[in-house]
Amino acid sequence: MTVTAEGPLPERTYDVAIVGAGVVGCAIARELARHPRLGVALIDAQDDVGQGTSKANTAILHTGFDASPGSLEARLVREGSRLLAAYATESGIPVEETGALLVAWDEEQLAALPRLAEKAERNAYTDTRLLGAGELYAREPHLGPGALGALHVPGESIICPWTTTLAYATQAVRAGVDLHLNTHVTQASREADTHTLTTSRGTLRCRLLVNAAGLHADTLDRALGHDDFTVTPRRGQLIVHDRLARPLVRHILLPVPTALGKGVLIAPTVHGNVLLGPTAEDLDDKGATDSTAEGLALLREKGARILPALRNQEVTAVYAGLRAATEHEDYRITAHPGQACVTVGGIRSTGLTASLAIAAHVVALLTDTGLDAGPAQDLPPVRMPDLGETSPRPCRRPELVAADPEYGTLVCHCEHVSRGEIRDALTSTIPPRTLEGLRRRTRARAGRCQGFYCGAAVRQLFEEAGG
Repeated sequence: MTVTAEGPLPERTYDVAIVGAGVVGCAIARELARHPRLGVALIDAQDDVGQGTSKANTAILHTGFDASPGSLEARLVREGSRLLAAYATESGIPVEETGALLVAWDEEQLAALPRLAEKAERNAYTDTRLLGAGELYAREPHLGPGALGALHVPGESIICPWTTTLAYATQAVRAGVDLHLNTHVTQASREADTHTLTTSRGTLRCRLLVNAAGLHADTLDRALGHDDFTVTPRRGQLIVHDRLARPLVRHILLPVPTALGKGVLIAPTVHGNVLLGPTAEDLDDKGATDSTAEGLALLREKGARILPALRNQEVTAVYAGLRAATEHEDYRITAHPGQACVTVGGIRSTGLTASLAIAAHVVALLTDTGLDAGPAQDLPPVRMPDLGETSPRPCRRPELVAADPEYGTLVCHCEHVSRGEIRDALTSTIPPRTLEGLRRRTRARAGRCQGFYCGAAVRQLFEEAGG
């Protein structure tokens, strides 16, 4: 097991290197790790896995009902949804099958619902059902006035996006993948059947290269001599409401989609909060993850119509993520056999759902490109801490507390996080390197007080562990 974030990179030549440790890059690393003869490197410019789009999305496990029929995205989302649901059960990743309601607020939107149901059938999803206003309000009594009906999609679920990414990476590293963080690629070249990546930590060499660099996939693609797509970062701002708002909503509440995306939604989270968002702002700056007064005001205005009672609920946090939108409607997953590389670009919000299917597709492309992966084997299962609201935290499990009293000593009271959980995260396969990384692994400082009560104690434990 090798996880590095400083010092020179190894001098070895890897069989495969993956640039980008988001949910897709980590899934590809995990899939390659099933082939023990391969030497695999997973590199990322940030100090943790999942630091880009993967940590700042709407956390929905999609059915793919509204994808473009016949597209690569439609197939991979459909396959990935099934694979990820099974993987989540095996790995302790929290999932709730809440179902979704596409709510029609005018006659034009109401007329579009049957067409969306037909589109779902073309995507092999046949469980949708049209609801009249009466049944809609029976299902969602807090919905704002004026809704005319809805399309019910019972298979849509909510999931923890951070735990998913970390689970993939943990399994990959335990199986022998080298994870190199704080490794920013500045230049790429290929000579004598070897790729040479110039990075902020020195040179890394590999025989085959996977470009899963997310927002920067087009930049690396051009460095490799291609001009297949341009990434336009699409900012999505979101508002996180306190747990007290959770009884207000039972389903994922979706608008009728437009060309820019699925629009502003309201959704419960597996952690017990309620999400409002995202916006859809096309920008030039690939680092513009700030929230804006205008964006938040827009969300509150739209949220007030969808769920008026949400206006009176406390806001726990706001955040913004950037989606890797391109000028193409479909994913841009392309093999370049002459250069022994595969580009994985244009993976937008459905990438979380499709991640395991994307990984299998990419490894198949690598094999066609010349990778001799050798026999595959099943990986030892990984069991992640279940941070979901529907599962008891360790402090509420008497058998755990009896065996280890550290699980009964609370540090973060808002989220019921114990000293034992913080200790486990700090000594895990891929430990956090920042307090934000610790928050994502444990929920410490993510609750109502946002660390006002527990912040000093959490920081002390972090620093005592060498953070």
